[in-house]
Amino acid sequence: MPGLVPPHGGRGLRPLQLAAGELAEERKRAQTLPRGRITSREKGDLVMLGIGGFTPLEGFMSRADWQRVCAEMRMAAGVFWPIPITLSTDDDSLKVGAELALTDPDDGTPIATMKVSEKYSIDKAHECRAVFRTTDDQHPGVKMVMQQGAINLAGPVKVLSDGGFKSKYGALFMTPAETRAEFTRLGWSRVAAFQTRNPMHRSHEYLAKVAIEVCDGVLVHSLLGNLKPGDIPAEVRTRAIAVLIEKYFRPGTVVQAGYPLDMRYAGPREALLHALFRQNYGCSHLIVGRDHAGVGNYYGPFDAHRIFDEIAPDALEIQPLKMGVTFWCYRCRDMASSRTCPHDERDQLQVSGTQLRKWLAEGRAVPGEFSRSEVLEILHAYYAGLDDAKAAP
Repeated sequence: MPGLVPPHGGRGLRPLQLAAGELAEERKRAQTLPRGRITSREKGDLVMLGIGGFTPLEGFMSRADWQRVCAEMRMAAGVFWPIPITLSTDDDSLKVGAELALTDPDDGTPIATMKVSEKYSIDKAHECRAVFRTTDDQHPGVKMVMQQGAINLAGPVKVLSDGGFKSKYGALFMTPAETRAEFTRLGWSRVAAFQTRNPMHRSHEYLAKVAIEVCDGVLVHSLLGNLKPGDIPAEVRTRAIAVLIEKYFRPGTVVQAGYPLDMRYAGPREALLHALFRQNYGCSHLIVGRDHAGVGNYYGPFDAHRIFDEIAPDALEIQPLKMGVTFWCYRCRDMASSRTCPHDERDQLQVSGTQLRKWLAEGRAVPGEFSRSEVLEILHAYYAGLDDAKAAP
């Protein structure tokens, strides 16, 4: 029986969170070190380093790594990587060789220790042009980079916790080792990842079911980190996904899990990052739909498809499942795509997360062709609660 796709980098999974024996000692030592408070985005990156999601990284990137990732999507040693994973600070007093405790932005507890191997400044606008294809400060990813500290710190890390994700999300928060074990238990080797920061509507359901036809199963992998204002919180979104899986998918074809990153909204480059870390989770394929990881009109609808054709054949072992525009066709009387449906756009109901959020926020009825009733029940209750909170004195 064929096995799962190997982790990225060719050296197996490399989680950086310390095991129990070392962990207690390092936590005690962290209390004696100078502290550096990290951002929410950096916290998500650290947790991914800890659980092995960012295999084979051993810490935050050096200037040489940053430079080559921006220019060529490779680290200095040649390993493919599409987006810089960096740590910033405004504290210029830190010396190379110093050790510090990196603290959780939510509660101030040490989440990792780090030995500073290099400190360097960067051209933030250059990073934004390379990664986001824009320097417009209205782009949420650009805004995030431009607000970083003036100095980047490179160095290996020892991760001390999962940042509270396990206690908050329970079994939904799965590490790459855990998803791999589950896929093996199910007898899967061809696994498609479905990336989502939204509840799953009919279009998403259609894409996942198409993937199940050609793979053993699908990992519905929800972002659990921070989003932009107006997006639906993870705890609501994942409940809505769970009821859809329960009611409308064959048992044993879907695993639902979550991962700890914040969205960067980097469009094509983020699609590549999504593929890379899903390979670490054991997935052989990534579903790439319209405007994957996009925001506003910064990217073309299928730029994320094309970027997979631009990278070297040896960059990744995971493969994209490129999906066309999907919609409800009133003449087909079913979900269809631009590749399968011969009918006019006037016969099509385009299904998008943006439109769904707009209707829900306005309290408008959502067509059954757009979303399943059980999903809408959860989402309507969430938006009604927002309205009640606004109306409260």
